[in-house]
Order: sequence, then structure tokens, then C-alpha cells
Amino acid sequence: MIYGSAEEFLHEQLLPTYVRDVDGRAAKWCIEWYLHPEAVTRIEALWRAWEHFRLDGATGIRVWFKDHADHHMSMLRDPRGPFYKCDMQKHRDPEHLEPKRPRTAGSPTCESRRGSSGRTMACLLIGVAR
Repeated sequence: MIYGSAEEFLHEQLLPTYVRDVDGRAAKWCIEWYLHPEAVTRIEALWRAWEHFRLDGATGIRVWFKDHADHHMSMLRDPRGPFYKCDMQKHRDPEHLEPKRPRTAGSPTCESRRGSSGRTMACLLIGVAR
């Protein structure tokens, strides 16, 4: 590996070569990108893929740009992406999805909504075969 971490890769390889306007409307970025779990995961994936594809001297970097960098950077910079509340001056904590927990076997959901198979979707999702 050339880079020892995703952060090193981001600052020494990705950002200097993947130059785009970040105007806050069409494209977003957060100066504290490392506080966004999705961004950390995507940048880690970009780093690992780059380390792999750089070894293919024929088309590796082209494939990396097309299949990895373009996709993940578009997702990161999207105005509705992980940096949607941030700008180049300030990080703002994102709102996290907090789904309700599924009901357990024997709950009204599992007992009262039987389909043709005799089981409900909620029961199937929590692994209850009723």
C-alpha cells in the first residue's frame, strides 16, 4: 500500500486530483468530514479500491475513476448527501435515522395482519414463523 490510512489518501491523492467546485448549492463538503460515518466509510472504500486498481497498469485507474471515485464523490458531494447541513466553514451534526424497533412475536402486528401465507410481513422481517 502506498498510503497508510484513508485520511492520508484523501489529503495526498484524492482531493488534489479530484478537483471540483463546492459552491454549497450544487455540491457540498464538510471541513470536518471525519465526523460523518458515511463519509468515513466511503473514503475508506475509495482508498482501498485505489490501492487495488493502481496495480493494473492498463485500465486500473480508469476503472477506479468510473466505478468508484465518480460514484462515491457524487454521493458525498450531493446537496442531499451526508454533508447536507454543513458548509466549507462549519460542521453541523446530521440528523440520524431512528427507526422504530419491530414488534415481537405475539404482538398485535404479528397476530392481526395475516396474509395468504398465514404470516405477516412484520413477522417475516423479525424472523417469526407463525
